[in-house]
Amino acid sequence: MYTFNSRVRYSEVGVDGRMTLESLLDYFQDCSTFQSEDIGVGLAYLQERGMAWLLSSWQICVNRYPRLCERITIGTAPYEFKGFLGHRNFEMKTEDGEVLAYANSLWTLMDMDRMLPVKATEEMIRSYVTEPKYPMEYAPRKIAMPEGGRALEHFTVRQHHLDTNHHVNNGQYVRMAMDCLGDEPCIRQLRVEYKNQAKLNDVICPVVAFDEEKNIYTVSLDDEAGKPYCIVEITGGNI
Repeated sequence: MYTFNSRVRYSEVGVDGRMTLESLLDYFQDCSTFQSEDIGVGLAYLQERGMAWLLSSWQICVNRYPRLCERITIGTAPYEFKGFLGHRNFEMKTEDGEVLAYANSLWTLMDMDRMLPVKATEEMIRSYVTEPKYPMEYAPRKIAMPEGGRALEHFTVRQHHLDTNHHVNNGQYVRMAMDCLGDEPCIRQLRVEYKNQAKLNDVICPVVAFDEEKNIYTVSLDDEAGKPYCIVEITGGNI
């Protein structure tokens, strides 16, 4: 597993002094980026070929959010490439080996000029070392939006929401969804299904549903026609 070490920064914690979910997600995303850069198939390699890996889904499970100044190790490993799809696991540990969080993700390799999926090159596949799947309970990739959701006030995509592909950043969708909840629950599992790419000045219309019995919030971030850009499922619990 590819790893890098870090220390929880003040800018990464919330009011409780523990790492926020968005920061944890950013660590995982940065870890995969670091690996791709270090083995020579990173951003420049992809841009030269008009390609990009776009995230299709997340499943992030949290045992404990690390505290301010705690030393952590973040790791990632791909476990399967199939056509234009790449499957990748993540893990965050303390320096003593306590597993803080772990994740599964699915990525789609896209031809950014035609906006069509494209198969990974042999060079790319050779560059990554696949490992066995992480021992976790794997949730379905697709998320069903419950009926009877409540529509909230719409908002517009701004410049700070965008990434290098000029689309809304993966983590920004999660932040948008969490902003819809008001008092944020302590989150023990996050699932995200990315369906369409929102761009600068697009209007996002959130719809929120809550299953009180299961303590699950589901947020659909829709376009003006009601077609979802992204569906976020947040499971609360004591951590």
